[in-house]
Amino acid sequence: MQEISELDLPYLAMEEPWFAADPGPQFSGAREQHSWIARSDLGYVVTNYQAVRDLMAMDECIGMAFGDIVEMMGAQGTFWGRFQQEHILSKSGPDHKRMRDLLAPAFTPRRANQHRELMQEVISELLDEWAPKAEFDFEEFASHFPIRVMCRLVGAPSEAISGLRESLETMGLSVSMLPELTPKLEEAILRIEDFSQEIISNREATWQSGDEGDLLDLLLQAKQDGGMSRREIADLLIFLLTAGYDTSKNVLTLAMFELVKQPDIYKRMAKDPELCARVFEETMRIHGPTNTSRIVVKDITYRDVSIPAGTMLWFAWSVIARDPAAVDDPDSFNPDRSRDNRHVGFALGPHICLGQHIAKAQIAEGLHQMAQRITNPQSPGPLGWRPFPGVWGIRGLPISFEPA
Repeated sequence: MQEISELDLPYLAMEEPWFAADPGPQFSGAREQHSWIARSDLGYVVTNYQAVRDLMAMDECIGMAFGDIVEMMGAQGTFWGRFQQEHILSKSGPDHKRMRDLLAPAFTPRRANQHRELMQEVISELLDEWAPKAEFDFEEFASHFPIRVMCRLVGAPSEAISGLRESLETMGLSVSMLPELTPKLEEAILRIEDFSQEIISNREATWQSGDEGDLLDLLLQAKQDGGMSRREIADLLIFLLTAGYDTSKNVLTLAMFELVKQPDIYKRMAKDPELCARVFEETMRIHGPTNTSRIVVKDITYRDVSIPAGTMLWFAWSVIARDPAAVDDPDSFNPDRSRDNRHVGFALGPHICLGQHIAKAQIAEGLHQMAQRITNPQSPGPLGWRPFPGVWGIRGLPISFEPA
């Protein structure tokens, strides 16, 4: 058995801009030098699909790393730093279970399907506005979809959207490990905080126990029953707005990045809603938007390697399902492939993403209508890429097409 610090490991420059443009070959090269782990300036990176699943299952030994991230970002004492250490994803044990149990009824597959009509309405409105242009930045277009849906799900005014988008974009860089962003993150979260407090106050002015119109009603009922504080409600709204925005916008853009290279698949989506769901899953496999870190809280031994408490581990959910040990022909975009080893882009275990069913339904509905209204799309490729650590994705994807 060896200490992890004694291993001769490959190096992954995850924080470098060039790395974000094409991380797949970097992980392939790392696996050739060591079967499951690499080093980086941000911590150790798990590069093997099964190792990711195994280590993430050790929930009692591996904890959330938001406190360490706040310290690395120099954000102690800021509102953003407090939020990072107190939102639902940073909690564990009974406190985490309490909040998930309260929220779970609003995020079941059944409830997600009940929102499909709203999702269809929103994407149709956006396409009415954007499709006649025949060319636009698809990333910008995609960014309007999830925030409009989420605002309607919590009864927020649509006129607030334009002011929120920039702040949500900034918040999406929260785990990019760039300390120079801390002042912008603080400004962004304070703007979203003001928005969240305002809609809570507006709803409370007319709310009565037993109201069940939307998600905010559920949260206010939990507060009334003593199961949640107002601070927790506001933090949940900030978290749901930020997480829902980033995931959906980036997955849609990454999907279009692949689909412009696969015109036959794109055309099929116009008539096949089930294919749209498979396109979503395949996009999450080959280009998931999230890479995350965990901190080892108890010494562990894995594959004859000793990993001491305090070690930072990174899990590249975005590309880990491109490990050839997990799937055949891993670098090809094939939504019709079998799903024997599913992507882990929504995490695993107690912290698995609550909003995954809403995200799946939303993106499938969006792809289905886009394929009908935006025909024969073409693109010269991305204008740039977001940092690989944290929420990864494309920055700018110009497309041209024939409006239907």
